[in-house]
Amino acid sequence: MSDWEQQAEDETFDLRLFVAGTSPVSIRAINNLKSILDEYSSGQYNLEIIDAHQQPTLARDENITALPMLIKKAPNPKRLLVGDMSDRSKVLRGLGINQ
Repeated sequence: MSDWEQQAEDETFDLRLFVAGTSPVSIRAINNLKSILDEYSSGQYNLEIIDAHQQPTLARDENITALPMLIKKAPNPKRLLVGDMSDRSKVLRGLGINQ
């Protein structure tokens, strides 16, 4: 059992991905993150994808300064990741998952 699966049994991951519409970088970030979640999760996560252009108040409330930006809200600690999520090991570390 992977560390992610062990963590998923104990807690649900709460994730928010802020993107800039349908830009190529945003699409890559969505696809890369979903690929990682599909591979390492047992379905125990909530992923909310938010278009910062469509919901600027929400982006401002979360202090979004760059796009795409992933916020891991739970479990603690809260973490922020910026970019297209193509660096798999960086994303896994950001989520607190040991490979």
